[in-house]
Amino acid sequence: MKAEAAAALGAASLSTESAVHSTAAADEGSVDALLRSASVSSAAARLSACCHGGAKMAVLAYSLGKREINQYFSIKNAKLLSVAAVVLLTVFHTASRHYGGSDTCDWLLSSGRFLGDNVWQPHGCMLHKYKSTEAKICLREKRIAFVGDSRIRQLFYSFIKMINPKVKEDGNKHENIPFVDGESTVNFLWYPEVNNSLKEQLMSWAEGSSPKPHVIILGAATWSIKLHNGKSEALFQYKANLTGILDTLEKLSEQSEVYWVLQDPVYEEVLSESRKMITNEQINLYNEAAVSTLNNNKKKVKFLEASRQAAMETISKSVDGLHLPESTRDVGAMVLMNSMCNKILKPIDGSCCQNTPPLSVLQKLAAALFLVSIICFLLLGCSKHHKSRPIPDVESGEEKKPPTAAGHFSPKGSLLAICKMSLIMLYFYLCDRADIFMKEQKFYTHSTFFIPLIYIFVLGIFYNENSKETKLLNREQTDEWKGWMQLVILIYHISGASAFIPVYMHVRVLVAAYLFQTGYGHFSFFWLKGDFGLYRVCQVLFRLNFLVVVLCLVMDRPYQFYYFVPLVTFWFVVIYATMAMWPQILQKKASGSGFWNLALLLKLLGLLLFICFFAYSQELFEGIFSVWPVSKLFELQGSIHEWWFRWKLDRFAVINGMLFALIYLLLQKFQLLSEGKGDPLFSTKISNCLLFVSVVSFITYSIWASGCKNKSECNEMHPYISVVQILAFILIRNIPGYARSLYSSFFAWFGKISLELFICQYHIWLAADTKGILVLIPGNPTLNIIVSTFIFVCVAHEISQITNDLAQAAIPKESGPLLKRLLGAGVFLVLVLILSQKE
Repeated sequence: MKAEAAAALGAASLSTESAVHSTAAADEGSVDALLRSASVSSAAARLSACCHGGAKMAVLAYSLGKREINQYFSIKNAKLLSVAAVVLLTVFHTASRHYGGSDTCDWLLSSGRFLGDNVWQPHGCMLHKYKSTEAKICLREKRIAFVGDSRIRQLFYSFIKMINPKVKEDGNKHENIPFVDGESTVNFLWYPEVNNSLKEQLMSWAEGSSPKPHVIILGAATWSIKLHNGKSEALFQYKANLTGILDTLEKLSEQSEVYWVLQDPVYEEVLSESRKMITNEQINLYNEAAVSTLNNNKKKVKFLEASRQAAMETISKSVDGLHLPESTRDVGAMVLMNSMCNKILKPIDGSCCQNTPPLSVLQKLAAALFLVSIICFLLLGCSKHHKSRPIPDVESGEEKKPPTAAGHFSPKGSLLAICKMSLIMLYFYLCDRADIFMKEQKFYTHSTFFIPLIYIFVLGIFYNENSKETKLLNREQTDEWKGWMQLVILIYHISGASAFIPVYMHVRVLVAAYLFQTGYGHFSFFWLKGDFGLYRVCQVLFRLNFLVVVLCLVMDRPYQFYYFVPLVTFWFVVIYATMAMWPQILQKKASGSGFWNLALLLKLLGLLLFICFFAYSQELFEGIFSVWPVSKLFELQGSIHEWWFRWKLDRFAVINGMLFALIYLLLQKFQLLSEGKGDPLFSTKISNCLLFVSVVSFITYSIWASGCKNKSECNEMHPYISVVQILAFILIRNIPGYARSLYSSFFAWFGKISLELFICQYHIWLAADTKGILVLIPGNPTLNIIVSTFIFVCVAHEISQITNDLAQAAIPKESGPLLKRLLGAGVFLVLVLILSQKE
C-alpha cells in the first residue's frame, strides 16, 4: 500500500512538471504551443487529481488493512496462541519422554552433532566441559578400567588428560598402562580381542579375586577383522565370545558402570596394506553383532555410540585411517566424563544424565502460596478482566499518571493476577528445572549474532512514527533506546557472543547506558517534583523486584543471580538518599540561586567520593556486604565477589546520568536549547561541531573496543570511558531536529517491557540459568527460536501487566495501611532468609 501511494505521488509530481513546461511554451508566443500546453495542462490536472485520489485511496486502504490486522492479531490473541503452544508442546515432550523410553543419558551416549570445530552437541541436553579440578573431585577414590585395543587406548589417554593435562602418550603400545593421580586410579588393560583372556579378566573382577573397578569401558573388533582377514567365521566367533561374557558383564553392572564402545569408522583410502581388510562394512557388521548380543531387555550394559557419530564427520582427518584425530577422541572422553560425573557434581551447564532436583523448602512454600491463591480465586468465582494501567518506567524514573478510575483494585482482581503468575511460574519451572524440555549449549559464530542484529534494526527503522514531543530524551525516545538495547542484549546472550571481546565490550556499554538512564530519570524526577514519599519509593522497589523475588522462590536461586535488578535497586536507593538527605535541593529552591546549585554539586561530589572510596577499598566493601542479612541478598555461591565485580564495572554510570540530567535541565531552564520540531538542538555552527565530535568519539570508542584482546584489562578501562559512547549516542540522536521528531515504535514497544525481558530470558528463552538454549522444537533450530521467542515475549508482556496490577493492590497511598503491609513484607522476607540459610 505504501508503495502504491508513493507511486501515485510520483505520478502527480510528473504531471506538475508537464504543466510547467507547457507554460514556458506559451511564453514563446506560439498559439499552437499555447493550445497544446493548455490541453496538456488540462490532461495533467485530470491525471493529478486522479493520482491524488489514488494516493488517498491507497492510504485509506492501508489504514483499513492495518486496523483489520490489529483486530485479529492483537497482543491478547497472541497470548492466547502462546498458551495453546505451551500446552501442546508440554504434552508432546511429556509423551515423548514417557513413551519414547529414553532419557538424557541415552541421548548423551548415543547421538549428537558438531556445532563447529571440536564443539560436540548431544541430542537434547548440554555437555559440560570438565576441568581438571572437577574431574579429580568426581573420580576421587574411584577405580576405572579401560579394556581393549589401540582405539580404547586413545580414549584412555584423552580421559586421563582431563584429570592431568600434562600427561604424555608415551606408554608401550601393546601393554597395560597404569595411571594414578591422588586418590583416582585409571588403568588401561590391553585386550585387543574378545576371547578367553578377556573373559578371565572380567570373571576375576566379578568373583572378587581382584579389586573390582567402579567403571569399566571396553570394546574391541578391529584385531579380530585383521587377524582373520575379514572372514565371516570370525564374525560368528566374535558373536559367540560376546555371548560368553554377557552374564559376567551383567553381574559386574550390578555394582559397576559398564560401557561398551561401538567401533568407529575407518578412512579406507589411507589404510595400510596390512589393514585393508578393515572396512566400514566389516565395522558395521561387528557393531550390529555387539548390539544384538549385549543389548537385551535388562539394558545393563551401556553403549557409547556418540564418539562413533563424531568420527563419521572427522575420520577423513585421520593420519593412518584407523586412529581418530585427537579432537574427535576427546568427544568420547568428555561424553564418558559427563555420564559418570553429572549426577554427582550436578553442573548447571551439564543437563545430560541429571535428574530433576528435589524441591527446596522455599519452592514448596511458593507452591503452597500459589495453590492457596488459586483455590481462593475459584471459590470467589471468576471475575471480570481487570484493565491494567499503563506501565510506569521504573528504570528511568519517568511515570505516567494513572487514570483515577483505576485507583481501586478488587480482591478478585488481585487473586486473578496471582493465579496468572502461578501458571507462568509453572512454565518457568518446567522449562528450566523439570526434565521435560530439551536444552542445548550455545555456539558463537559471527553470523548468529550479526544477521539477527541487522534484521531487527531493519524492522526498527521501518516502524517509525512521529514523536509526540521533541524534547531531548523524551519518553518515547528513552523507550526506544531501552528497546533496541534490550534486543541487542538478548541476541548477545542467545548467540554466546561474550566469547567475542569486541561485542562483549559494546554490550558492556549498553548495560552502563541502562544505569545512566536510571541516574538521569530518577534524578530528574526528584529534582523537578520533589516527591520523596514512601508510596513512590515502594512503587519503584516493588516493580523492580517483584518478579525477581518470585523467581528466587520458584527457581531456588539467590537474589544476586539476577544481578541487574540488585544493581538498579541499589542505585535507586543511593539516588534517593542523595536527593532526600538534608538539605533537600529542588529546582524550585535552586531557581535563580547559584548557592543552591553549588550545594547540589557538592552533594554529587560527595557521592562521587563515596563511590571512589568503595571502589578502592575492596575489603571494606566486601566486609559491609558480607554481614547478615545483607549478605543473603548479595552473595552468589557463598561469595560477595560477583556483586563487587558488577558494582565496580559500572560504578560511574549512574552519577554520569545524574550530572547529565542536571546540566540538561539547567540549559533548558535558561532557554539555551532549541527543542522545537525540526530545529537543531543548538545553533547551526555549534550543532555541527558537536555532531562531528560525537561521531568521531563514537567511532573512536568502537575502534578501541574492537582492538581489545583481554577482558580484564578492558574492563579496568570501561568505567572511565563508557560514558564517551553513551554521550556521543545521545548527541547524535538528539542534535538534528528531524531525528528528535521521529522514534521507532517497534523498539519503544520492547523498551516498555525491557526489565521483564531481561529477567525472563534466564529461564524461558535461554536454559540452564542462561548457560544454554531452551529447545521446544527439536531438530529445527530456526523454528525453535521463532516459537520460543514468541512465547517468551508474550510471557514478559503479561508479567509486566501483572506486576503493574499487583503494585496498585499491594501498595496503598494511605500511610497507615502502607506501613502495616511493609511490616508484613519485612516479616515474610526475614522468614525466607532464615529458611534459605538452613538449607
